Amino acid sequence: MGRGSQQTVPGEPDSGKAKGVYTWEEVQSHNSRNDQWLVIDRKVYNITQWAKRHPGGFRVIGHYAGEDATEAFTAFHPDSKFVQKFLKPLLLGELAATEPSQDQDKNAAIVQDFKTLRAQVEKQGLFQGQPLFFFLHLGHIVLLEALGWMLVSMCGTGWIPTLLCSVILATAQAQAGWLQHDFGHLSVFKKSTWNHAVHKFVIGHLKIDFLRELRTPISTRWTPLYLDRLYQWRQYGIKKIKHMPYNHQHQYFFLLGPPLLIPVFYNFNIMHTMITRRYWLDLAWAMTYYLRYFYYYAPLYGVFGSLSCCYSFCRFLESHWFVWVTQMNHIPMDIDHEKHKDWLTIQLQSTCNIEQSFFNDWFSGHLNFQIEHHLFPTMPRHNYHLVAPQVRALCEKHGIPYQEKTLWRGLADIVTSLKTSGDLWLDAYLHK
Repeated sequence: MGRGSQQTVPGEPDSGKAKGVYTWEEVQSHNSRNDQWLVIDRKVYNITQWAKRHPGGFRVIGHYAGEDATEAFTAFHPDSKFVQKFLKPLLLGELAATEPSQDQDKNAAIVQDFKTLRAQVEKQGLFQGQPLFFFLHLGHIVLLEALGWMLVSMCGTGWIPTLLCSVILATAQAQAGWLQHDFGHLSVFKKSTWNHAVHKFVIGHLKIDFLRELRTPISTRWTPLYLDRLYQWRQYGIKKIKHMPYNHQHQYFFLLGPPLLIPVFYNFNIMHTMITRRYWLDLAWAMTYYLRYFYYYAPLYGVFGSLSCCYSFCRFLESHWFVWVTQMNHIPMDIDHEKHKDWLTIQLQSTCNIEQSFFNDWFSGHLNFQIEHHLFPTMPRHNYHLVAPQVRALCEKHGIPYQEKTLWRGLADIVTSLKTSGDLWLDAYLHK
């Protein structure tokens, strides 16, 4: 044990005992599922039991077991004072004075420069949201919903009006998804309860752990359909998995994955999360969307017709929109197991940007600035374009590639990446 430290039982915080002094070697030895330590600002914490109750999920915090989690902690916890009350009971001690602040291969110069950049960004007020932006965004969503209903009520329920109405509603839902994304990632107002209520009223669904997983720079989150790493396909080849033709995934994925994501998987998990966690107020607000939808469309289509035609097709289009936009910055990247790099480096390796334009900003909900979104996950999206030049300059200083593509290139690379990984799987399967 470290100098001055006390013997502790794995999984139990060292509350009430003398705080110890530890080396990186000691911290790194506590990286199993039932024994997890991590370091934040040179302080050593035992998060074994807390990981199960962590609001962001146990996978996110557990990923940093045995490592320095300072940069990730700062990125996802804007109110450090509030979080301290949860950290205090978990405190074991601190790193020895002779130990460096960074562990493993992290570049101290990059860590310090990014810390300085974040401080500058905070002084510039770029973490503060502009209420007008969000109210205008909300307004155009409501107008789209009204336009869809007016179209069908005036032109009838034929296939063409229904198709156009579904496209309009899907557009409104997709844009509402970006609004939901904002409230899921950040608090743009000091008291955001009313704003959360407005947001849920508009789109009728909540943020769940799936979105949190999408935004987290941990390569182990990808499923077989997304993986672009040869060793994974060799493992599947050895096991001789025959029930999924992965070498054709670039052809069938978008006929199966996106249609099932929001209409089936997403809706089920949303309701399951709210009910099992007893989020009754959230459930009540979410139900207002469905009540409003059927109130307006059931008299026109009937209950079955409004559910099977307009609603289902709207969700189908929305799901495709969501999948293509969120993955165009991720799947094409050459993601591998994290090599304990600094925060800036690992984010630039795992994502890329799509060129800025008025359409790209609107179409992607500003997620075309995915690099800045990963680096500053609690920053309001309307400020991404302001911080982007500063991030680019920092990358140039340290020789870190800052990748940017056209929208069409980003979308096409999804298909190319799926085909490449499928071919790798087939090769490994045939030549095991």
